[in-house]
Amino acid sequence: MRQLHAQDIEDIAVGAALLGTGGGGDPHVGKLMALQAIEESGPVDLVDVSEVPDEGLIVPLAMMGAPTVLVEKVPNGEEFPRVFEALKNYLGKPVFATMPIEAGGVNSMIPLASAAKLRIPVIDADGMGRAFPELQMVTFHLAGASATPMVMTDEKGNLVLFGTISNQWTEALARSATVVMGGSAMIAIYPLTGRQVKDAAIGGIVTLAQRIGEAIRRSRIESRDPLAAVLEVTGGLRLFKGKIVDVSRKTAGGFVRGEALFEGIDDYRGKTLRLQFQNENLIAVSDGNVLASVPDLITVLDSETARPMTTEALKYGYRAVVIGIPCDARWRTPEGIETVGPRYFGYDIDYVPIEERVSREWAKGGEPA
Repeated sequence: MRQLHAQDIEDIAVGAALLGTGGGGDPHVGKLMALQAIEESGPVDLVDVSEVPDEGLIVPLAMMGAPTVLVEKVPNGEEFPRVFEALKNYLGKPVFATMPIEAGGVNSMIPLASAAKLRIPVIDADGMGRAFPELQMVTFHLAGASATPMVMTDEKGNLVLFGTISNQWTEALARSATVVMGGSAMIAIYPLTGRQVKDAAIGGIVTLAQRIGEAIRRSRIESRDPLAAVLEVTGGLRLFKGKIVDVSRKTAGGFVRGEALFEGIDDYRGKTLRLQFQNENLIAVSDGNVLASVPDLITVLDSETARPMTTEALKYGYRAVVIGIPCDARWRTPEGIETVGPRYFGYDIDYVPIEERVSREWAKGGEPA
């Protein structure tokens, strides 16, 4: 176990936004919430998965909805203890800890802010190793865990308890409720035992986010290449460098859907890249060649600072580097591909690991594998 202080929160927010592949909510909003909670209540205890008692109750917390909505519909801070207490009371059992459901801007910060307020630990793990747009897209689902009982609330105080026959039904019903609640809501979901977390969670994700954020921060202080630092920590590959020349997005059905078009610069001059997203970046295609697709991570970074850009922050004229990072091995299983592969999202392609799609030559501006 170790404690997380203000600088740790700053680093985690940056790293989680990078792992969030464009989604997971506004990292700035989440960071401010976590920093305020730590200032008021003290540092957060971060515990390793191995330290969790097998019978302990773990309740992940998150925001559900379209990331663009959160920019204008900022939580008031009361949603997290309300939804947490409601689920705890329903289960009639004390909660040992909370944890992120995914790595993403606000969704990595919500458990930290809540843990500080409630004085419980946060587990150094999540259920995705990145961010995905739907509730069943977690390793807990692959392991047979139920998303319900699940509690949802909004800033007005409305509270909904879900009990469903499948995790897909949880997604469908909760998505409809999210739209009625204004496009975003807070949830307590996938109540798990410590044994289930040990068996199914992706461990070390909070620490990885912190290492990424720290690498970007230190590279600036030490005048080193921040992109190289990111690629070293994540094992990622450079996919493209270019200027954004077109962005289209719309918020519908509780998701942000759209695409961004990049024109190549420097080593990628004369090439284009089209990036499509549904809350998170899903597929990157350059001049007819698929460079990366879900479940591998696709992240857009500022070309100068290597700080991550969320899908709602993409703007015409921005210069950016697009990188790809191999996903957790569990997403590369047949069950994982069926749940989060490109065909699930409507792309008529088979999943191919990013390291097989992208050659060293392409990473330097040459040709794809």
